[in-house]
Amino acid sequence: MELIKIIAILGSGSLLVVVIELIRRGRLKERYSLLWLFAGSMLLVFSLSRDLLEYTSRLLGIYYPPSFLFLLAFLFLLLITLHFSVVLSGLSEQNKQLAQELALLRQEMQEALCGKSKNGI
Repeated sequence: MELIKIIAILGSGSLLVVVIELIRRGRLKERYSLLWLFAGSMLLVFSLSRDLLEYTSRLLGIYYPPSFLFLLAFLFLLLITLHFSVVLSGLSEQNKQLAQELALLRQEMQEALCGKSKNGI
C-alpha cells in the first residue's frame, strides 16, 4: 500500500474517532457533528478506494482527482460556515429577546420597589 494512502486512511479515521469522542464527552452536540461525521466518512471512503475517487471525479468532469477532493473540502467548509451562520443568527435573536425580557423585568421590579417605598412613607 502506498504511503500517501496509509496517511489518508489514518487521517480520515482519526477525524472520525476525534468527532465521536467529542460527542461522547459532550463537547460537541450531535446536531453539529453530522456534517463532520459525513465529511470524515467521505474522506475515509475515498481514501480506501482510489478507483472510486477517480471514477467519481471523471463522472463529474474533473480529470484530476485531487482537485475533486479540494472541491469536496471547499463545499464542506461552505456548508459548515452556512450552518454556523444560521445557528449564530438564531442565538443572536434569542440573546436580544432575553435582554429585552430582562430589561422589562428589571423595570417592573424597580416600579414595585418604588411603589412600596412611596406607600410606606
